Amino acid sequence: MNDSVLPGSVNEPANMICEIADRELPSRFSCHSGTRKPDGSLVTEADIVMQSALTRALQQRWPDIEVLGEEMPDDQQQSALAHQDTGVWCIDPVDGTSNFSIGVPYYAVSVALLYRGRVEMGIVYDPSRKECFTAARGKGAWLNGQRLTAHGPAVPLAEGVALIDLKRLPGKLASRLAAEPPYKSQRSFGAVALDWCWLAAGRCHVYLHGQQKLWDYAAGSLVLQESGGMAVTLEGQPVFTPGLEPRSAAAALDPEIFHAWRTWLEIPSVGGQPGDAGQ
Repeated sequence: MNDSVLPGSVNEPANMICEIADRELPSRFSCHSGTRKPDGSLVTEADIVMQSALTRALQQRWPDIEVLGEEMPDDQQQSALAHQDTGVWCIDPVDGTSNFSIGVPYYAVSVALLYRGRVEMGIVYDPSRKECFTAARGKGAWLNGQRLTAHGPAVPLAEGVALIDLKRLPGKLASRLAAEPPYKSQRSFGAVALDWCWLAAGRCHVYLHGQQKLWDYAAGSLVLQESGGMAVTLEGQPVFTPGLEPRSAAAALDPEIFHAWRTWLEIPSVGGQPGDAGQ
């Protein structure tokens, strides 16, 4: 990443994002109000205020980089994606809005830097725990400045803890998981960006989601990749694509459990090589 208009380090945008989140979100937490978008998802005042504040701050500091925000109209999102040769900030202002609105402290701000068809930087900030996950392509991933790497001895899939979003999976697969889970225990917390980061931090062993949007997974998937993790879609393709279509994701931090998870899910071997988290 040699273009002089791009940030030289992930630390500067990360500090900016954390500062804005700490200023804007605590007073709006547990708001219990919002409106529904056409797709049925919730949007609150916090989503709008955060997206506006992030857009303003990022474009003031890096005026040549476009911004794509979750709460933008579709045509504006498509227009922003057309500028990937000069860089695009991909923003989820509040990932886990439903949790945020009812007072469940599992939500985050997610920002990725897209450049020439890849994710170059990822920042996921959890204001409730003051945890900032960051990653830069080819340079590693960190949690509050501490390097994230593979954790301890491999855990068999049968002993693993899984983060699974059942409602967006194909019905037959969801039923199979409910009736014959291959893992020991299952969770579903409700914030995609944090799910990727908790997997990278070793807080679960396998992950599965049926439909994620670009702003949901772009930053977190780079955190996992730079931690040594792996991910593919249910069709066996890399998870990341520089487009707006929803993507499925099956992932793990450890290569042995990833292989077992992929085999159980019957994912074809046509993409997502070891060490690739879908970027």
